[in-house]
Amino acid sequence: MLKKNNSKVLRLLFILEPFFMKKLYFFVFCFLFSELLYSQINLTDKIALSGSLQTDILLPREDASINAAKDHWIQSNTYLNVSLQSKYITAGTRFEYMKHPLPGFEADFAGYGISNVYITGIYKNTRLTIGDFYDQFGNGLIFRTYEERSLGIDNSLRGARFVYQPFKGANIKLLGGRQRRYFEWNDSFVWGGDMELNISEWSKKMQESATYLTLGTSFVSKHEKEEDILVGLDKKLNLPENIGAFAGRLKLQKGNYSFTTEYAWKANDPSFDNGYIYKNGSALLLSGSYSKSGMSVLLQAKRSENMAFKSKRSVTGTSLFINHLPAFTNLQTYALTTIYPYATQIAGGEWAFQGELGYLFKRKTTLGGKYGTKVKLNFSHIRSIDKEPVEANQGVAAADAFKGTNGYTSAFFKLGNELYYQDITWNIDKRATRDFSFNLLYTNLFHNQFVVEGHGDAVRANIFVGEGKYQISKKASLRSELQYLQTRDDLGDWMAALVELSVAPNFSFSVSDMYNSGETNIHYY
Repeated sequence: MLKKNNSKVLRLLFILEPFFMKKLYFFVFCFLFSELLYSQINLTDKIALSGSLQTDILLPREDASINAAKDHWIQSNTYLNVSLQSKYITAGTRFEYMKHPLPGFEADFAGYGISNVYITGIYKNTRLTIGDFYDQFGNGLIFRTYEERSLGIDNSLRGARFVYQPFKGANIKLLGGRQRRYFEWNDSFVWGGDMELNISEWSKKMQESATYLTLGTSFVSKHEKEEDILVGLDKKLNLPENIGAFAGRLKLQKGNYSFTTEYAWKANDPSFDNGYIYKNGSALLLSGSYSKSGMSVLLQAKRSENMAFKSKRSVTGTSLFINHLPAFTNLQTYALTTIYPYATQIAGGEWAFQGELGYLFKRKTTLGGKYGTKVKLNFSHIRSIDKEPVEANQGVAAADAFKGTNGYTSAFFKLGNELYYQDITWNIDKRATRDFSFNLLYTNLFHNQFVVEGHGDAVRANIFVGEGKYQISKKASLRSELQYLQTRDDLGDWMAALVELSVAPNFSFSVSDMYNSGETNIHYY
C-alpha cells in the first residue's frame, strides 16, 4: 500500500480550474468573433475559419421482436465544431446536442452544451494550449486521450499543455488537467510529461544511410481522493492518492526494416477493474516490419498485466481511461467480420501475437494475370497470462477474497492456458478487367465471448465475403457485397448483402440487409 501524500498545490488547482474555464469560454468566443470580423475587413491576412456539422438521426419505431420502443419521434446525436487558425493563435469549440440521443447513449450522454473549448498560442518553437485537448505519449501505454464518438468514447483532458522544442530533434511535452466523462469532468487531476529525441537529426551519416533512431520516455500520474472501499464489514482499504506510471520507447528504421518497442510500468492502483488488488502493472510491446515493392511482413507481440489506468478507481465501463492498449488483431471492415470484435483485456492481462504477410503477384504472370493480384494473410492469437493466486482473505465473501492483497503472481514469459481470441484471415484483391475488380475474403475465427463480453461461451465461426465493383463511367460506379457467417454457436448463422451506387463527387446511394438465419430470423435492413 502506498503512503498518502496530500498535495496543497493540486487542491489549489482544483479550486481555480472552474474559474479559469468560465473565463476561457468567454475569451475564446470573443477571439473567434473578433478574428472573424477582422478577417472580413482585412482579407490579405492568413486567417482561416472552418467548421463541421455532423448529425446522426434515427426515426424510431416500435418493434417487439427486438424490444424497440418509440419514446420520441426522432432521436439524434449532433456535433457542431468551429475553429479559427491564425499565425500565432488557434481557437475552437464544439457544441453537442443529444437531448434525445441515439439508442445506447441514453443513460449517460443525454443532454447538450459546450463539450470542448480551447485556445492555443504558438510562437517559434513553443506551443501552449489551455482548455480541452487530446494527446498521446508514445504508443499510448500510459497516456492517450481521444474521441471515438460512434463508440461513445471521449476522455479529453481539460487543463493546460505546454510543448517545447529546445533544439533540433528534441520535443518536450508537459500537461495536466481533468478528464471528461460525458457532460461532466472528473475531480481527479491527471498530469505528466513526455520527452522524445530524434537521434538521426544529429547525425549526417545516419541520414545518408537511411537510418532513423528515435528514443522517448514518459511519466504520468493521477491524484485521486480516497474512497471508502470495504473488505467484509469491519475493514477499509487504505487507498493511494497518487498513482504514477513510467514508460520508455525506441523506434529504429533502417532501409526497408523497422522496429519499435515500448515498456511501461504502473504503480499499484486498486480499482474496480482489477478487484482492488495492490499489484503493480506492466506492459511490453514489440513490433517489427519489412517492406519493399510488392511485399510486406509484419510481426508483433504484446504482454500486459494489470494496466487498467483510470482517473476514477470505482468507475465502470470505457470512460475515464488515462491509457490505451491496442488490440493486436486484424482490422476488419465488413459487417459480418465485425460481429465478434476483440477488446484488450487491460486489467486481467494477456499475451497477444500478430503476423501479416502481403504480396503482389506481378502483372502478366500466371497468378498475376493482366493487372496483377494482391494477396494478404493475417494471423492473430491472444491468450491469458500465467497466474498463481496469492493467499486470499479469510472469513469474507468471495467478492472480497483478494481485495487488499497482491492478487496473484505471474511468470513473465509463461503463457496462460486460456485462449481469448484467434483469427486467420486470407484476402485476395484483383482487377479482372479495365472496369471490373473484386475482393475475396475468408476468416476463421475463435472468440471467447465470456471473457471479452462477459456472457456466453466460445464462438467458432467461418466468414466468407465477396465484393465486386463495376465502373459504369468516369463518374459512376456500382459496388456489391455478399457475406456469410457460419457458426453453430451463439445466435447461429448470418447473411448480409449490400448494393451501392456512387456518383462522383457528391452522392452515394446504398441499400443493405443483415439477416440472422440461425436463432432469431430477424432482418436488419
